[in-house]
Amino acid sequence: MANIGRLAEEGKLILAGPFYGKDSLRGIYIFDTKSIDSAKAWTNSDPAIQQGSLEMELKLWYGSAALMEVNEIHESITKEKF
Repeated sequence: MANIGRLAEEGKLILAGPFYGKDSLRGIYIFDTKSIDSAKAWTNSDPAIQQGSLEMELKLWYGSAALMEVNEIHESITKEKF
């Protein structure tokens, strides 16, 4: 979790979270990058990836520019509720 927080604070990770269900542990990371290589490097900085307990499959994806505001909105809502 510390690595996820660090990547978000650095503005590299826009969104992250687990998928629910009875399948094996899976989740999604959305990075702010134009390069699979930089996403791979950031992903490889995660201890769970380094230890082999999680695997990463990287895909290029295009989404709304509004996603860039998710972390700031999250922080403002979290502060209000907690």
